[in-house]
Amino acid sequence: MANIKPSVPKGTRDFSPSEMVKRNYIFQTISTVFRKYGYQEIQTPSMENLSTLTGKYGEEGDKLIFKILNSGDFWSDADKKKQKTPDFDYSSKSLLPIISEKALRYDLTVPFARYVVMHQNEISFPFKRFQIQPVWRADRPQKGRYREFYQCDADVVGSESLLNEAEFVLIYKEALSLLGLKDFTIKINNRKILSGIAEIIGKPKLIVDMTVAIDKLDKIGIDGVTKELIERGFSPEDIEKLKPVILLQGSTLEKLEQLKAVLSSSETGLKGISEIESILGYLKGLTKLSAEGMSSFLELDITLARGLNYYTGAIFEVKTNEVAMGSIGGGGRYDDLTGMFGLKGLTGAGISFGADRIYDVLEELNLFPESTSETTKLLITNFDTEAEMYALPIIQALREQNIAAELYPAAAKLKKQLSYADGKSIPYVVLIGSDEMQTGELTLKDMQAGTQEKISLEALIQKFKN
Repeated sequence: MANIKPSVPKGTRDFSPSEMVKRNYIFQTISTVFRKYGYQEIQTPSMENLSTLTGKYGEEGDKLIFKILNSGDFWSDADKKKQKTPDFDYSSKSLLPIISEKALRYDLTVPFARYVVMHQNEISFPFKRFQIQPVWRADRPQKGRYREFYQCDADVVGSESLLNEAEFVLIYKEALSLLGLKDFTIKINNRKILSGIAEIIGKPKLIVDMTVAIDKLDKIGIDGVTKELIERGFSPEDIEKLKPVILLQGSTLEKLEQLKAVLSSSETGLKGISEIESILGYLKGLTKLSAEGMSSFLELDITLARGLNYYTGAIFEVKTNEVAMGSIGGGGRYDDLTGMFGLKGLTGAGISFGADRIYDVLEELNLFPESTSETTKLLITNFDTEAEMYALPIIQALREQNIAAELYPAAAKLKKQLSYADGKSIPYVVLIGSDEMQTGELTLKDMQAGTQEKISLEALIQKFKN
């Protein structure tokens, strides 16, 4: 058999033990905050029926779904289909239902909608769930973009209350602060405000074109946005009306007052402003901070669009100001999430954390706690059979107190065992030789300081307990 060079598919990665400790630190921190706000964890299968996923992400999104090939002789099935239906052609579109019935999930939102519909008689509404699982997209791999990656989602369905949106702001603030980030901005906007802007310039049907263009303001500037708007069918007069809105200045409250004047003739736009004000009101009650006090982490950004066809109310996007990085979170309010599966009228709202980008940010800023580099806390040496047997009840006593400890698995020279401890970043080594077995006093070596001390088992447990 020919030798095969080992590799992983493009856009996927292995994670080392040290990386997994850091990734789990992120997941556990975020999930702890989710639970604190009443969100319960669910999991859905890695694969879904292809019919569940297709048609939910648009034509381009459907192309990025990883299809799973059916087992068996699917070509024979196609031949049988051809015999029964003479006009059947061997195109990719007609063959797909025959050769593939399942697919890897593209995101966590559509599987969640399917879950809610299937379990609607078992769950209580409003239903608050969080989910931290991998998703797959047949995208072109590049720096920061993978074919397999994790999403950390929290959604609530069956509640129109804007308290949910206010709590999303606090979830972002608390989780990112716990992860050590000090300077980040939670941007907020509302789909209804954007719809109102399109209404007042007389181009409601071009709302998507308008927002796609103004969403690029940070990247291409006002001249670039103007050029793109003209290319998308807007007149110079339209753009003159848009500019004061796009270039709004001042605090959040000042921007809202300016918008009220601009959108005075748009009922939809004024509704969006009212919703933003309600969210700010909830936040003030929850934090005792004024709108000015929130300005250190919350910003009203009228150019924020985030998948306009999907969202119907508040929109969020989170960026760190400490590292050059794209958004590390986002979400918003959507209507009729479950309508695609026959359960109409169930509004929802949700947010997501970009775990992979957050990992890169924490790594660059050196914010991972030292404890995340440790796995085993104590290594017990093994010099011979007698020392090994002596160590067995000791290591069991340590583990019974939830102290991560391991016994070197075979008799070896001390240098080799210490090298093993270094390689695994084990901070302490317990030496057991003939003297230790006679006196009952263990020798504890601090690998970082290079110091040693004599210690009893009881004192050792107390030192590392908790």
